[in-house]
Amino acid sequence: MNDRPYNVLFLCTGNSCRSIIAEALMNQLGAGRFRAWSAGSFPTGQVNPNALALLQTFNHDTSGFRSKSWDEFSRETNPDAPELDFIFTVCDDAAGEVCPWWPGHPVTAHWGMPDPARATGNEAEIALAFADTYRRLSDRISLFVNLPLAKLDRMSLQKQLDEIGGAQTQPAG
Repeated sequence: MNDRPYNVLFLCTGNSCRSIIAEALMNQLGAGRFRAWSAGSFPTGQVNPNALALLQTFNHDTSGFRSKSWDEFSRETNPDAPELDFIFTVCDDAAGEVCPWWPGHPVTAHWGMPDPARATGNEAEIALAFADTYRRLSDRISLFVNLPLAKLDRMSLQKQLDEIGGAQTQPAG
């Protein structure tokens, strides 16, 4: 058994939407068994207002969210970075970038999905893109937090995480 919560980092290029939403969901759905953060390779410097509004709609505390660099979680630049157990990329651009050295020996997986910040259309269509991202991440994170982590070897765990990332869910609406 792990005597501390599992540390999870969600990565995206801008750290303004998908990774922020994933962080909020993991901290809620993980129910104390997981501690999540998010970061970006090229952070935008601000959290997307549509992401914040959506999270507030679902009663997430958004007061601590900020767009930040993945350097905060790398031992190369931050000797006090938390030891990471899992790292998930949620955008295709970040998945293809050369990552820093991460503390611990994290299991990694790619859970890419479209960027809701790039959604076009009227307010309702943009809100639907954000809601769809929330739902898809919620589905994946729910599957993850319910895995029997203590019973899986690293190879089996990697297979499960890859399958979760490849899971296709029906779009909202």
